[in-house]
Amino acid sequence: MSHPAIAPNHVAVITGGASGIGLAAAMRFAGLGMKVCIADLGGDRLKEAEAKLASVARGASADIMAMAVDVSRIEQVAELENEVRRRFGCADLLMNNAGIQPGSTAFGPLENWQRILGVNLWGIIHGSQVFAPRMIERGRAGLIINTGSKQGITTPPGDPAYNVSKAGVKAFTEALQHELRNTAGCKISAHLFIPGHVFTALTARGRTEKPAGAWTPEQTVDFMIARVTAGDFYILCPDNDVPRSLDERRMLWAAGDIIENRPALSRWHPDYAEAFARFVKGE
Repeated sequence: MSHPAIAPNHVAVITGGASGIGLAAAMRFAGLGMKVCIADLGGDRLKEAEAKLASVARGASADIMAMAVDVSRIEQVAELENEVRRRFGCADLLMNNAGIQPGSTAFGPLENWQRILGVNLWGIIHGSQVFAPRMIERGRAGLIINTGSKQGITTPPGDPAYNVSKAGVKAFTEALQHELRNTAGCKISAHLFIPGHVFTALTARGRTEKPAGAWTPEQTVDFMIARVTAGDFYILCPDNDVPRSLDERRMLWAAGDIIENRPALSRWHPDYAEAFARFVKGE
């Protein structure tokens, strides 16, 4: 059994759906008999993904839609919603998954920061604001799944723009779920999807073979569906290197920086290396 929104002939919309986790989710939903729309940047990659989806969809190409969309532009997201509704009807499942990670530094180019925040954070806000009202109005069960990151919780050094964007996704999705559950008659729930190490084009960094520690996008999507069905809000995914118990200790330590008034990002501060190692071991 899966969540009631994930059912034959229901409509799934996935941004960032032409590759990686987004495409794996789209393939899984199409294989379950859903009508699927993927939105991504245009080009051959989008066309290839559309063909792959049509090959597994019960209604072939009639049940699949692909659209070139820049999620940082709300007018393009609004056009996406219009086209989905015209073709398939109201969305039952919205997966705000589009994301980029070109790298950043605190004093890096402003344009780089604006683009990362525009896609990773504003894309999720745009998708939720554009699609949710009609999903709520229809009065049947639905899902909004927003792709976050562990980096938005523990904020490791090295890529501050990405961390800021994903920390924003966490805060926004928590607020979204609070508002949804307090809206009369609303049967839509929001969920924060937090992948572990997943081997995708975003994380490959030139590698062609999956590292032993990484999960595949398909494993990650199966975990996501299982935990959404179980009712989890925080869908914290493990991988082959990092079990949930280690994620929990890392997150607790990060929160402890505030409570204990330690230096920022003390996990990576040489004076706290031994203390963190003991903490992880539960000593």
